Formats: sequence, C-alpha cells, structure tokens
Amino acid sequence: MKDKLLVFGAGLLFGAGLTISQMVNPEKVLAFLDVSGNWDPSLAFVMGGALAVCLITFRLILKRAAPLWADEFSLPGRSDIDRPLLLGATLFGIGWGIGGYCPGPAIASLGFGLIEPLVVTISIIAGIYLHQRLDK
Repeated sequence: MKDKLLVFGAGLLFGAGLTISQMVNPEKVLAFLDVSGNWDPSLAFVMGGALAVCLITFRLILKRAAPLWADEFSLPGRSDIDRPLLLGATLFGIGWGIGGYCPGPAIASLGFGLIEPLVVTISIIAGIYLHQRLDK
C-alpha cells in the first residue's frame, strides 16, 4: 500500500508541476514549438529546470544499493537507437504538435473537464493498444 501511495503522491506532484508551469496549456506548448513564428521560450526554462534536478538527483539516487521501496533498480537494458525508436519518437512529436498535449499534460488536464485532453488521452490509449496488437 505504501508504494501505491508513493506513486499517487509522485503523480500529484508531477501534475501540479505541469499545471503551475502551464505545460497543460496547449496554446503555451504550441507557442513554444512555433520557432519560426511567435516563439515563446519559457517552457525551455521549465524543461531545463527539470533536467537540472534529474541530473543531480539521479547521481545521488543511483549511488544507493536499491530504491527505498524496492529490492533493485529497474533501469533500461537497451541504449541503441533503432527504427522503431525513431518512428515512435516521430509519431510522438507529430501528435504533440497537432494536439498541443503530450501524455503527462493530457492526463493532468483531464481534471479541467475539457474535451481536447480527453480525445488526446483516448488516442494515446488507442495507440498503446494498437502497438500491442501489431507488435505480437
């Protein structure tokens, strides 16, 4: 139960951070992606801050023998760049550019009662399902 509460708390913190930084606002995100027009660089500072926190804390955390509530770390086993990775990244970017939402902000925005993040979230779930079916 403690691990589920931890995950829930981390999700709430992440969602609050997305909301405070306005990453749940598609107009703000699309203005950030519009580098040839009315570019808004403010989200670069949000991402830079997140990257700085990760660089520092990952080094400290990975010095431990194991996570606080698990027996071992679950780290990726692969680091190669292959065709499925590039295709997935491209589709992710296209979807982000069209909808103005990536998965975290779309889910965090569901609480606002808007239809757009619901459509994006359903599309994400459909994409996951489609991938699982095609990957067999």
